[in-house]
Amino acid sequence: MTAFTIDEVTIPADIADPGAADFIEAIELGNAVNAIGYGTTDMNYEPAEELPHFLNPHEPMTLLVARVDGRMAGRGIYETQSGDDADSAWLAAQVLPEFRGIGIGTALAEAVESMAASDGKSKALVYTPIPPMDGEQLTPPTGFGAVPRDHPDTRFLLARGYRLEQVERASRLALPLDGLADRLADAEQFSGADYALHYWDGRTPERWLESFALLATRMSTDAPSAGLEEPEDVWTVDRVIESDDRNARLSPRRRVVAAVEHLPTGGLVGFTVLSVPRHVARAVDQYATLVLREHRGHRLGMVLKVANLAHLERVAPGHPSVITFNAEENRHMLDVNESVGFTPIASESAWRKDLV
Repeated sequence: MTAFTIDEVTIPADIADPGAADFIEAIELGNAVNAIGYGTTDMNYEPAEELPHFLNPHEPMTLLVARVDGRMAGRGIYETQSGDDADSAWLAAQVLPEFRGIGIGTALAEAVESMAASDGKSKALVYTPIPPMDGEQLTPPTGFGAVPRDHPDTRFLLARGYRLEQVERASRLALPLDGLADRLADAEQFSGADYALHYWDGRTPERWLESFALLATRMSTDAPSAGLEEPEDVWTVDRVIESDDRNARLSPRRRVVAAVEHLPTGGLVGFTVLSVPRHVARAVDQYATLVLREHRGHRLGMVLKVANLAHLERVAPGHPSVITFNAEENRHMLDVNESVGFTPIASESAWRKDLV
């Protein structure tokens, strides 16, 4: 049997630090594995873009790497939330194709699951792309989407006691998009005079810090998470400021935001974020999009999507596309995206394992 070692990677304070080489290589390894699963490199992130996530004190992460004869062959990730009552762990175990079948994936999975168990977590969650293939399909309890039952990744997760809970669709929108102004005008006319759009690029304006903290918290409870039972992720004004500071200091990406205010109450009731890479040839990521439940039915999701695409063309034009993810059962948001012009390109499966 081929021998391998597993070690923890020290997360650098800055991507330019002399000791950042292992972190950089581990991120590039993850990109290579993800590109196989998604069938595209559009979801790849530069190491400098990933670093702020690994330095987030509210979502602490541990990075492991496996090596064969000194060469990095796989990586494992353990992520959780801060706070004594945090009960969930988000895990990953990824191995380069040429090193599969020798036990590295199993060893990495056992390592990160042991971390979760030692920390008293009650469940482990795994998000992973599994490419389509012919044959029997495994459908989650939602009844929407499927993964091939005989794919090695499916078999691996099932054998480790995970159950498929949800399938998310990755979609691409080609840019530039014609007719944005007309689309926005039509959506705003339907929404009515009680709502007003606001835009920013980068830091959250002081005026909206409290509203944005509420929206970010509700993102963790209002978005469909099926049987994953994703825990509430509480945001405060201080956390919004800290996140903005960390991204401004470390991330080469720009946050392009559109939000909608409910004029009678003066608070934000919806938002959407585009994460823009520095290289114009790369795709833009659609991050969170949310309209509070109590304000749905006014076509605000369409208003926000179209408004922020127009905002993107004003502040960061020239990117080839936007990539977004939505739960397959979230038909309302899929309808919005499809009407704008998004088309499906890949899927991501979400799995759960109860640890206690």
